Amino acid sequence: MKLAVFDHDKLGVVVADRVVDVTAAVDGRVQRGPDRMIGVIEQFAALRPLLESALAGPSIPLDGVRFEPPLRRPANIIAMAVNYLEGRTEAAPANAFQKSPCSIIGHGGTMVLPDAPATIFEGEAELAVVIGKRATGVAAADALGHVFGYMNLIDGSARGLGPPNTFFQVKARDTFCPIGPYIVTADEVRDPQRLQIRLWVNGELKQDFNTSDMARSVASCIAWASSVHTLEPGDILTTGTDHRGLSAFQDGDRVELEIEGLGRLGIGVRDELRRTWSRDTRAEHEAKGHKGQTPQLSGKYAEKT
Repeated sequence: MKLAVFDHDKLGVVVADRVVDVTAAVDGRVQRGPDRMIGVIEQFAALRPLLESALAGPSIPLDGVRFEPPLRRPANIIAMAVNYLEGRTEAAPANAFQKSPCSIIGHGGTMVLPDAPATIFEGEAELAVVIGKRATGVAAADALGHVFGYMNLIDGSARGLGPPNTFFQVKARDTFCPIGPYIVTADEVRDPQRLQIRLWVNGELKQDFNTSDMARSVASCIAWASSVHTLEPGDILTTGTDHRGLSAFQDGDRVELEIEGLGRLGIGVRDELRRTWSRDTRAEHEAKGHKGQTPQLSGKYAEKT
């Protein structure tokens, strides 16, 4: 099942290229508000027959609705760091950071680049896991049983801010966590380790990789994260990216992320300072014999890079 929030807090189920309003099926059972999807997740076993019955109702074309974030205020957004092999033969040590729930935006939203001396702004294409059942110290063998579903997520980054190896100023900013357009329940994803991930900037393919290259599988990530603290229904665990295709996000960009079976998430980018960078990906920049990140070409703080 593909669960969406649209048009001012309506709950929908996406079927092919249409969405069915199933709000009435959960009214009185799940409280309205920003945490309603979490309530649906917690009660999904009981609610599913009601949602399926509601699918006989009228539907709306997808291009006729305004999607909202399927989760607005999860308690935790845990992001795995350096979790793809990217040609390496050995995995880096397990590591993660937390993004702020205030950073969430949905399909059709806008990532706003702040007035800050970042060396570059990037967005990482990632498979996000939505937790469905409380997980504390779970074994990897049992971890997928705690998954409610999966969705697209773009991990926004303002590189070069703060002390080295810290993430708060880099990752936790408003609008730096686009998600959606909907949550696909786990039963519709046959194997989360065999999904193609593609990200386009202004129609140009930048990232193109497969979840089979994860250093730690989805199950291993859940096991590791739940060994640090309890994961609750509605929490998001995002599983990292292949950094070689990253490129600068800039004012006016149209960014689209599509993970196999999870729909397409599209956002805009706005930068009031109109800064510009080279359009090369990290891999292209390195292939030209350069080290480090692609350089800023113009605008405020350009002298810093």
